Parts: sequence; structure tokens; C-alpha cells
Amino acid sequence: MIRSKSVGSKVFTFFNTMLMIILAASCLYPLWYTFCLSVSAKEAVDAGKVVMTPIGFNLSSYSLIMNDREFFSSVWVSVQRVVLGTVISMVVMILIAYPLSKTNKEFKIRNICMWVLIFTMLFSGGTIPWFMTVKYYGLIDSIWALILSGSLPVFNVILIISFFRQLPKDLEEAAVVDGAGPWRILWGIVVPCSVPVLATVVLFVSVGHWNEYLQGLLFMNTPEKYPLQTYIKQIVVKISPDVSYTTEQYQELLKNSNKALDAAKVFISMIPMLAVYPFIQRYFVTGITLGAVKG
Repeated sequence: MIRSKSVGSKVFTFFNTMLMIILAASCLYPLWYTFCLSVSAKEAVDAGKVVMTPIGFNLSSYSLIMNDREFFSSVWVSVQRVVLGTVISMVVMILIAYPLSKTNKEFKIRNICMWVLIFTMLFSGGTIPWFMTVKYYGLIDSIWALILSGSLPVFNVILIISFFRQLPKDLEEAAVVDGAGPWRILWGIVVPCSVPVLATVVLFVSVGHWNEYLQGLLFMNTPEKYPLQTYIKQIVVKISPDVSYTTEQYQELLKNSNKALDAAKVFISMIPMLAVYPFIQRYFVTGITLGAVKG
């Protein structure tokens, strides 16, 4: 009997391991395929021959992107947007989530505020009113249009509210006895105890700011102020008839493929988030699980 259980356990472990390997490969293959496309020769990419390995190693797509001065300015805009946008969003969400995590007796208009937040999740004013609002605030062609126009993601606020409700009430009661006020309790006790959900939300917000490109198209009038995603969305391989090229420049342009260029765009835009994710991943499951528990 013990032997049969041992065999069954080994069989289960084997199939479970194989399933995890297949799932991991299915997640990693698109990244690898994108990289192979970005460094393959134009002829192989256009013919659809690239499947598992690069064909005709070619870095022309990366060269086209990296040699453009606007690339570095767009990276700097995106870095500013991610840093400022994440900090502002986190402060705003924490200040909103803390009172809404209280009971109706502690915060009498809690239900009204919650309904207002949920209403904005269900119904949107649309792109034109959104643009007009940003315009009337004088934020067009300013980095603050990219930061403030989406600084309150309601879904993340609800995650933080749910997590705050799970914290023991004894912590706040003990702090009140010691003479701590609401600000001291929030920043000295509640926030340090909520690192898992806050780290998870930081990842959501920063990835959202990094990957968003539509706001750059809507609110920025000058290419120098485009964020990275908007910039790389605009790059195409084109030969202008109004410009005289040298033989070397013409040959370099002919080496590029729009498919390979698109793959290079995607791969470059993924690198920063892939570098940051391992440091936050350990909080991810805990933050999502506890933040989703209904209290």
C-alpha cells in the first residue's frame, strides 16, 4: 500500500512538473520569438522563416532606434512619468483608501464615496470629454497631462481598501492610547504593515505608466515630449523622396524590415519592467490574495 502511494506520488510529480515546464515555455516563447525577429535579416523576417532561432544576424533595427536622439528624450520622459506618476498615484490612493476602509460609523459618507468610485469604473465620459478636461486645465503638451490624467486607478484603490480592512484593529487602538493621531497611524503603522499590497499596486501603476502610449498621442504636440511607447509606435522604415541619401545610408535603410523593427520596439519596451519585476514578485501573490479578500 505504501509502495503504491509512493508510485502514485512520483507519477503525479512527473506530470505536474511537465505541465509547469510546458506552461513556462508557452510564456517564454513569445519573448524569445520577438527577440529572434528583431535580430534576424530582413529577407528571413519578411518571408516568415524565423521560428525558433535568428536567421542572418542583423542589428539594424536596434541601430535605427538607438541612433535617434528622440529615442533618449522619450526614455527620459517615460522615466519621469513612471517615477512621478507612481509616487503621486500611491499617495492619492492611500489617502483615499484609508478612510474608506473604516466602518460607516467611523466615516459617515463612506458609502457615498464608494459609489462614486465604483461609478467611474462602470461608466466613462469618453475620449473627447477627457481631452477637453485636460485642455481646459492647461496641461496639453505637458508631462503633467500624462501623470495626472490617470492618477487614480479605482481598481487598485479597492485592493488597498480590502487589505487595510484585514489589519488588526488592536494596532490602531494601541496607537490611539499612546496619543497617535490619524496621520501618525496611517504613515507609521498602516502603511508599513501593508507592504505586500502596496508593492503589488506599485507594480501595476508603474507598468501601466510605462506601457501607455495613447495619452502621448492625445496630449503631446511635439515629438520631443513623446513617452517611449508613443515614440516607438511612430517609428517606421521609410525612404523619403525629398531627402538625398548617401550610398551607405541607403543600404542601411534597405536592411531594415518593419516587422523586425516592431519586434525591436516591443523587446526594448519590455526590458525595464522585466528588470524590476523580480524584486517585486515576492509580494505579488500575497498582495493580490489578501487585497482581494472581502472584509
